[in-house]
Amino acid sequence: MDWKLVSAELILRRRIFNVWQQRRRSPRTGQEHEFDVLETSDWVNVVPVTPDRRVVLVRQFRHGIGQTTLEVPAGLIDPEDVSPTHAGARELREETGYAAADLVPLGVVHPNPAIQNNRCHIFLARDACRVGEVQWDHTEEIAVELVPVGEIGPLIESGEISHALAVTALLLALPRL
Repeated sequence: MDWKLVSAELILRRRIFNVWQQRRRSPRTGQEHEFDVLETSDWVNVVPVTPDRRVVLVRQFRHGIGQTTLEVPAGLIDPEDVSPTHAGARELREETGYAAADLVPLGVVHPNPAIQNNRCHIFLARDACRVGEVQWDHTEEIAVELVPVGEIGPLIESGEISHALAVTALLLALPRL
């Protein structure tokens, strides 16, 4: 069922992604078709839970939808990160000022395999505690919120938490809480 890659041309290079135009051949018809693919680094999503069973969430403006969303700490895996776990711990610390003794892998998902080539690594950070100040980069303005574990399901159902990767991470984490 795999479509044979006939050609690929880089048509746009940006800071966080590249756009490739690919030409692939259908295994069923033999016809060639063009597809656009976003190439980007893998991502991490972290579900941090405090000792008193509150989930550390972040509220931030998202330019794609022009709205503020409530979601889990997350970000790109940087070239300097030695592993997805390291990236998750770094993002947790930078975005929230929290840290956890260890991050438990919950799974890996493909954010949008129809047009993207990357993966999102999801972690549970148990016993997350505030250890310092946030360290946002120049494009981040984040409000940190602590939400009781029992309120996460209703926030997802109401649409208050609507970021698909955050919903996925939280739904993978909830059975372990």
